[in-house]
Amino acid sequence: MPELPEVEVVRRGLARWVTGRIIDDVEVLDRRSLRRHTLGAEDFRGNLVGYRVTDVVRRGKFLWMPLGGEFPDGEEPVALLAHLGMSGQLLIEDTGAPDEKHLKVRITLSEATDPSAGDAGGPDDDGTILPRELRFIDQRIFGGMSVTSLQPTADGKAGGRGISGLPLIPREASHIARDPLDPDFSFEVFFARLRARRSGIKRALLDQGLISGIGNIYADEALWAAKLHYARATGTLRRPEALRLVEACRNVMIRALDAGGTSFDSLYVNVNGASGYFERSLEAYGREGRPCRRCAEENREILMRRETFMNRSSFSCPHCQPTPRGLRG
Repeated sequence: MPELPEVEVVRRGLARWVTGRIIDDVEVLDRRSLRRHTLGAEDFRGNLVGYRVTDVVRRGKFLWMPLGGEFPDGEEPVALLAHLGMSGQLLIEDTGAPDEKHLKVRITLSEATDPSAGDAGGPDDDGTILPRELRFIDQRIFGGMSVTSLQPTADGKAGGRGISGLPLIPREASHIARDPLDPDFSFEVFFARLRARRSGIKRALLDQGLISGIGNIYADEALWAAKLHYARATGTLRRPEALRLVEACRNVMIRALDAGGTSFDSLYVNVNGASGYFERSLEAYGREGRPCRRCAEENREILMRRETFMNRSSFSCPHCQPTPRGLRG
């Protein structure tokens, strides 16, 4: 499943390619990808065609594209909401390019040129012509698209990471906490809620209502960087340790963004179809039986371990991430 850095890579790509463009047409090839849009494919299409994409915003793993245009009096602003699920992809393609095997929705955008390639907007513009199709591909059909209303955020701040900074968010994403890369993320709010919990640290990190965008891989990486065991009780975490953990989460995600995210198979790609390379720099995840890169300088016999956690695997170092005393066998 794509984690926050992967979704942020997609958001940045979409922001460049679709912001400011008008939706000319919508073709739904598999209605199962619209199951969250309960009024059906025709209503989905009718709420998109003719409207302009004004931004691409992300909160946790939710992506939405606010739409600008003439809305009937009294109607709330709306957005095209996309959730990638386990295998969803949003790709930008040229018209006429072969359809992907699991193509579900095709959105045709107005003609446009890339401002970064020339002086866009004039008849003599030398900019590159941008591809006109936004395609949603989903092999396992756990993701989907819908048109949804936007509502004010609870804290009055931007709904998520985007350009406009509008204090609006889809109802479907309103329960999602801010992530460590969000400019409006509050450590004080996070720490108070973390200390009030009664669980292990990793379980807390995976709770999207506490802190968003962190999945199994990046949780292991951040805990390794912060030298904390995944089962350490949240109530015992001191303020400096919590600060170290949040900073570790932030640094891991920034490094992953620089590398384009992780990619263990062909299911995750960015909007241009390129896979990420962060998997080559993982310090903990998947390194069972290999020397800890931090402790190996002193003792090559200290090997990374794998333990079962919430029906998944957790990877850690027995030396620099010791098991809490009450859990030792």
